[in-house]
Amino acid sequence: MRRIADLAFSALIVLIAPPLYLLLDLAVVGRLGARELAALGVGTLVLAVLSTQLTFLAYGTTARSARRFGEGDRAGAVAEGVQATWIALVVGAVIVLLGFLAAPWIMRALVPDADVAADAAGWLRIAIVGVPLILVSMAGNGWMRGIQETRAPVVNVVVGLSLAALLCIGLVHGVGPLPRLGLNGSAWANVVGQSTTGALFLAALLRESARSAVARRPDRAVIGAQLVMARDLVARSASFQICFVSAAAVAARYSVAAVAAHQVVLQVWEFLSLLLDSLAIAAQALVGAALGARQTIEARMVARRVLRASMGVALAVAAALAVGASTLPRLFNHDADVLAAMTVPWWFLIAMLPIAGAVFALDGVLLGAGDAAFLRTATLAAALGVFLPLIWASHFFGWGLAGIWTGLCAFMVARLGAVWWRYRGNAWAI
Repeated sequence: MRRIADLAFSALIVLIAPPLYLLLDLAVVGRLGARELAALGVGTLVLAVLSTQLTFLAYGTTARSARRFGEGDRAGAVAEGVQATWIALVVGAVIVLLGFLAAPWIMRALVPDADVAADAAGWLRIAIVGVPLILVSMAGNGWMRGIQETRAPVVNVVVGLSLAALLCIGLVHGVGPLPRLGLNGSAWANVVGQSTTGALFLAALLRESARSAVARRPDRAVIGAQLVMARDLVARSASFQICFVSAAAVAARYSVAAVAAHQVVLQVWEFLSLLLDSLAIAAQALVGAALGARQTIEARMVARRVLRASMGVALAVAAALAVGASTLPRLFNHDADVLAAMTVPWWFLIAMLPIAGAVFALDGVLLGAGDAAFLRTATLAAALGVFLPLIWASHFFGWGLAGIWTGLCAFMVARLGAVWWRYRGNAWAI
């Protein structure tokens, strides 16, 4: 349990640091005006969508590195990091090129206001330069979690984002000797901070590969295997995006208060999901290592302990949200209509959390076992066969936010049924 806690805490710091930095970024840029704030919001949304689709560099690498580490092959675990880093650099370079060229068209498609679209495109063209090293950081988190290194990822992320935070304040408003760059200052701060983090992960990889005598040239076989897992994880991530975008689209058809209430509760859910995801990441690393060492009993023991811990955390958070149901929503909004609309999704969120605790834990177990293909199929089936029919029925019959959140809960229950069935079998534990 202490090892689970160490890995989970390290992962949690790495997961929550970027959203916390984004809050600071929004607060700093918000002082410039509404146009700049809107442009930053759209620009960060595009970067977030890209990052979400490329998380396979962290999750897939963790599973593969952990398996090699459990086999006693530390050099092989590091080699997985080397090959994932090659993928990160190549994919990142392609994104920089395409993103720089397409930024104006992307922003005009997303934003009807020409001035906001132009500002957002300018921000994105600068910020996207840091994408290769952002992806290197993802790969770095993956192989370091695989070898159960908990300190370095936290240090790397905190150093990079702390630098970004200082530069954001300085460059946006021209503090001290720094020039006043306005919105573009936010983009340059993002690039410098993310690149610093990526450079620290790259330096660690070079040191570790030299120490373990790991070849640094691309290995087509390993890269090919990683891309197969990437395909499955990207499809799984895309299904999540489909669900949440569809939910927002349907909520927007009801009223301003409904869409505002939905988005507030959804943001609370996304923050809480990081807490549960940190435990899932611990499961990935420990289950992968146990299976690499051919210790099936140990893998199942880890799975049970992570499952209990995740459900315990979820129940505790759900209880806190229930106790604070009359006061906590007021931290996010004071509008009477929005607060009234938040009541329904708030209680659905409370009901969903214990189910999510089990789903996240078992997702982590199966990812650690390299069972990405099953997770892809199960998630797509739950999204297309359960969630989407319910969400559009909610729109057609006018079920409101209750219908939307019924769909989200049903999506989570369907995923729970699939991963529990898989976990109870033996196919993953080989």
